[in-house]
Amino acid sequence: MLDRDGYRPNVGIVLTNEHNQVFWGKRVREHSWQFPQGGIKPGESPEAAMYRELQEETGLLPHHVKILGRTRDWLRYDVPTHWVKREWRGSYRGQKQIWYILRLTGRETDVSLRAMRQPEFDAWRWHDYWAPIDEVIDFKRAVYQDALLELSKFLTQMESLENYLARIPPISDDD
Repeated sequence: MLDRDGYRPNVGIVLTNEHNQVFWGKRVREHSWQFPQGGIKPGESPEAAMYRELQEETGLLPHHVKILGRTRDWLRYDVPTHWVKREWRGSYRGQKQIWYILRLTGRETDVSLRAMRQPEFDAWRWHDYWAPIDEVIDFKRAVYQDALLELSKFLTQMESLENYLARIPPISDDD
């Protein structure tokens, strides 16, 4: 299901722990890491899609988390043409997402990446809140930054992006 502009409705999930660290998942058989996310089915609300995707990708159920907030509007990113399936080229541009920020209220052992027959992730870790901005694939970077900036207001004692960047050593060309 695409909107008239060629964007697929989607949800993104920022799952946090009590230290404001975020769940960071490694895609199956890839060296790429990302937040849980997934499409919204026809007739499904963004919140219902978020809970479904959360269970499919992490094994967590609604009673394992608390919704802290969500983005006000859709955030969009374009997918590079060479990543788009041939039959979708010309009509599919990318994703439009509503992002949710959740707090894990259950235990870390409640996370089960093998909850579904075809898992999305084969590893996960807690990560600094702002680190995914620099680590996600380039074409998603602006949406990750916008989502994390907007959602950070729902966390207490949250370090600002500016303070985080000031304490992280710059990457040199020798690295």
